[in-house]
Amino acid sequence: MSFHKLLIANRGEIAIRIARAAGDAGLATVAIYSADDAQSMHARAADAAYEIPGRGARAYLDIEAVIAAAKATECDAVHPGYGFLSENSTLARRCVEEGIVFVGPSAEALDLFGDKAQAKALAKQCGVPIIDGTSGPTSLEEAKAFFDSLGPGGAVMIKAIAGGGGRGMRIVDDTARLQEAYAPCQSEAMAAFGSDGVYVERLIRNARHIEVQIICDHHGAISHLHERECTIQRRNQKLIEVAPSPSLSDALRTRIIEAAKEMAAAANYDNLGTFEFLVDNERINDKASDQAFAFIEANPRLQVEHTVTEEVLGLDLVQSQLAVAAGATLGSLGLAQGYIPKPRGFAMQLRVNMEVM
Repeated sequence: MSFHKLLIANRGEIAIRIARAAGDAGLATVAIYSADDAQSMHARAADAAYEIPGRGARAYLDIEAVIAAAKATECDAVHPGYGFLSENSTLARRCVEEGIVFVGPSAEALDLFGDKAQAKALAKQCGVPIIDGTSGPTSLEEAKAFFDSLGPGGAVMIKAIAGGGGRGMRIVDDTARLQEAYAPCQSEAMAAFGSDGVYVERLIRNARHIEVQIICDHHGAISHLHERECTIQRRNQKLIEVAPSPSLSDALRTRIIEAAKEMAAAANYDNLGTFEFLVDNERINDKASDQAFAFIEANPRLQVEHTVTEEVLGLDLVQSQLAVAAGATLGSLGLAQGYIPKPRGFAMQLRVNMEVM
């Protein structure tokens, strides 16, 4: 498998990032843009640009417009970046149908990890700890029953089954407030992901958020690229990313990384992905406890925070994505596990979040 021209199905910073990585690899690129983005920098960062119908964000969510743009510009690969269509299995399938390489995991992997209930079921199958909670779309009555089962002092997190990014999520620590939180979570999930399904999990009050970067090739090889920590958040939005995590013991780090690799192997995962876990600070010193950490979700795409991993490892993850999508083995790329360098120092990414007050 190989390709010669890449359509970048995104805009803004990530589109520019992909164009630069592809250009450094000698790959021709085409940017797409809506009419109101004609003067945007990303439309000038690629070798060529192609206008798609519509205006604003909706234009970039039109799968058939993306496919048409790829065919019109003779692109034989599509990179979706992050956000927009990056986790859309329909786009991945349409690319396959049209003989276009989708730079990302398979449609099956996107379906699996796009449904948090299925992802948790896979974790359980692999023997990876998960947080106690309901399974599948949960009614308000089922949510109340689970909340009551936790006993005095219990609390839950309501979560959207589809999507992520902190949307469709609420903490509830009083059963009387469950109903007022449930409906907004459903409506937010529907608006963001097109599905109002939600479920509930026991809230881990004193937790650290750890994510493991995985890369897999089409030949079954899996490597981890160490971990990042994103514990400092605001309204469930990540604010500070650090690579590697400064809070993990070597033993716990190894257990979490191995859990991520086991799940990737069980899912026949390919290309780049991130497996996310919570570490319970109240149990972190209990070395015998399998409940010191728990899987929460996987992001089957390139993430915003991939750059901190690149900084400490000296790798270009976008170029690695492109090479794997073109059929390269991890071994040929110097990414077999034994050749992955240890992190050198620490790198941080700090974000600025816009909020309506």
